[in-house]
Amino acid sequence: MPTHKICLLGGTGFVGRHLSARLTATGHDIVILTRQRERNRDLLVLPTVRIVQGDVHDPQFLRAQFAGRDCVINLIGILNETGRDGRGFARAHAALPEKIVQACGAAGVTRLLHMSALHASAGAPSHYLRSKAQGEEAVRRAASADFHVTCFRPSVIFGPGDGFLNRFAALLRRVPGVFPLACPDSRFQPVYVEDVVSAFERSLDRYETFGKAYNLCGPKTYTLREIVAYVARRLDKRVCILGLNDALSYLQAAVFEFMPGKPFSLDNYHSLQIDSVCDGKFPEVFGIRPASLEQIAPDYLSPYS
Repeated sequence: MPTHKICLLGGTGFVGRHLSARLTATGHDIVILTRQRERNRDLLVLPTVRIVQGDVHDPQFLRAQFAGRDCVINLIGILNETGRDGRGFARAHAALPEKIVQACGAAGVTRLLHMSALHASAGAPSHYLRSKAQGEEAVRRAASADFHVTCFRPSVIFGPGDGFLNRFAALLRRVPGVFPLACPDSRFQPVYVEDVVSAFERSLDRYETFGKAYNLCGPKTYTLREIVAYVARRLDKRVCILGLNDALSYLQAAVFEFMPGKPFSLDNYHSLQIDSVCDGKFPEVFGIRPASLEQIAPDYLSPYS
């Protein structure tokens, strides 16, 4: 496999850290862009990684960092914004991809891998999904014979260090005996982070993936109630999961939106109106047999972790 000079945006996040480790293990030269270099110095233990501090929303900074790179990977995404009007989502998911493709063109980058979201569409009920669709459209529209784009649309991603199962684990440890759960019947098909990064890595030089978008899901479907119950069992936590009806789920989102850290928001509530499940199996082109929650989660969910 040829090695690449890659510029990675979002490399300090959950998926980005796993992807950085995978790419450096196979010899690729990685530049990770971040706003706060000192907070991510631990990534420098990876032998082919360099961290550059700067503003990824600055077109001149992007062009400078993309110079001499042959591939850009964009993983940047937010689950909530500071405000509530969608501008934060639009900036991160729609405006930034536009800047990325323009900077790629100016710097002569020929390959772009882009993280979208499952069921992103212009008619989706949430700012998150609509803005993700705009970003995906921007990068796919820029594709050409000399600029090869591949997009990935994962369901919720789990694995060591995730913000999904670990968030529920943290909440469950604090509740006394009853856990009120919004949208308990929403369905997910969680996908293992290492399967996601494998798809990214394997797509780098596979011409058959050029111009394509892939839905990435795990092998099993669960309701949100089933996922929370599974986490509780792994923690040996005896708790009554109180599923909230639609009206109470909306109310919880409206209240939690104003809490520190915004643990749940109205935009999250709207996203949960669409089941995060795939129509088919994991894309065969990558040759991956996706791992299930039960195979992986016990290694990092325990009463003592």
